[in-house]
Amino acid sequence: MAVSGRFVALLAVAIVPTVLLGSAWGGVAWAAVVVLAAGLDVLLAADPGSVRVERRMPQLVRRGSTADGTLVLANDGRRPLRAVVRDMWEPSAGHGPHRIRSTVPAGERRTARVRFTPFRRGRRTSAGVAVRSFGPLGLAARQAVLDAPGALVVTPPFRSRRHLPSRLARLRELDGETTLQLRGHGTEFDSLRDYVRGDDVRSIDWRATARRQDLVVRTWRPERDRRVVIVVDAGRAGAGRVDDEPRLDTFIESALLLGALATAAGDRVELVVLDDTVRDRVHGATRTDVVRRFGERLALAEPGLAATAWSAVPAAVDAVTTSRSFVVLLSSLDSVGASADLLAVLPRLARRHAVVVTSIADPAVERMASGVTGAGHGTPEQRDGRMSRLLAGSGAERDVYRRAAAERTLLDADGVGDVARRAGAEVVRGGPGAVPPAVADAYVRAKAAGRL
Repeated sequence: MAVSGRFVALLAVAIVPTVLLGSAWGGVAWAAVVVLAAGLDVLLAADPGSVRVERRMPQLVRRGSTADGTLVLANDGRRPLRAVVRDMWEPSAGHGPHRIRSTVPAGERRTARVRFTPFRRGRRTSAGVAVRSFGPLGLAARQAVLDAPGALVVTPPFRSRRHLPSRLARLRELDGETTLQLRGHGTEFDSLRDYVRGDDVRSIDWRATARRQDLVVRTWRPERDRRVVIVVDAGRAGAGRVDDEPRLDTFIESALLLGALATAAGDRVELVVLDDTVRDRVHGATRTDVVRRFGERLALAEPGLAATAWSAVPAAVDAVTTSRSFVVLLSSLDSVGASADLLAVLPRLARRHAVVVTSIADPAVERMASGVTGAGHGTPEQRDGRMSRLLAGSGAERDVYRRAAAERTLLDADGVGDVARRAGAEVVRGGPGAVPPAVADAYVRAKAAGRL
């Protein structure tokens, strides 16, 4: 049983005769009348157990966007239902309105629109629907929680979509679909044309030259139907927070942007989600469904605390293709110790594939280091020298050790990046907002250089 504000207000009226007449009997009598009326109201209220709840929900909604659903109340009882309904979603689902008032005659049904503006990625669920059925006086209600399971998959926001048009334009330039014709890029034969000064002599087609009695060169275009393998690190590296977001969210944004770009270029994209084992895969995504399929799988990815099994990556890539591919390892290179397993597999991957590995820079660390003039910038040797001077400086600086620790962190990241480059990988380093377009640029450069 639940009481309404009207019941409380009427009960408070009992104070008036008590104060004015100086006797409590009048107040007790009034309170008894109100309580009896509330009891009668409960008896006349519809049974909430006779209510059926149906949902009409969107399957997917992007984080930060708004989607509408419908809640249907069907009254199978014999009395009219005067209800206040509360749909018990997780707060991160951004559900509204929180309470719905509805009157449903016996044997009929009513619908109510609900709106979702989720602010967390993943699967959001409802624990049920609480129904308060009030009587005709509106003093008290019968209450029940109905089993009405609901689930909403919140996909990543894909904020990096804004970088897609410019990268697609660059790919069209490489492919000769715009007025700008780039010759000599790629390794897939395109056409023959007359030789002009400045052409690479290695592109001369001697057979065609002999037939035409004039120098003829081959033109090339970036390859199509190549393999792009995206490995998303869902281990402990993805659990760290940068700019109040898990690094995994940056990895996901990079995967979505690269997947959309590569499929638009005609390449085949494979997704692997990895922590201590291979958690998920996406095969055969097309240009029309790559964002949806990647979004559905990556929406449910959560960073764990287990070490990522990087030794499984070569076998996972070989399971996709044995030909040369563009392999992107979406992780973060922080220090040689923390990234030792990742660094160990780079030489093996780089011998057969074009490999790109990401490194997420924390703007807070760079701001901390920038407390010293010029810190956080320059070559690793310059940073090392600044840190030595900082440690040897006056102890009066209150935050000297914090700045030194920030410099040490930046030096470690530079060092592990150098190790990865020597192993044959390209390292993309930047803040959370800069890494996704930088990964896309690395893909465009590989296409232009014919490294796929």
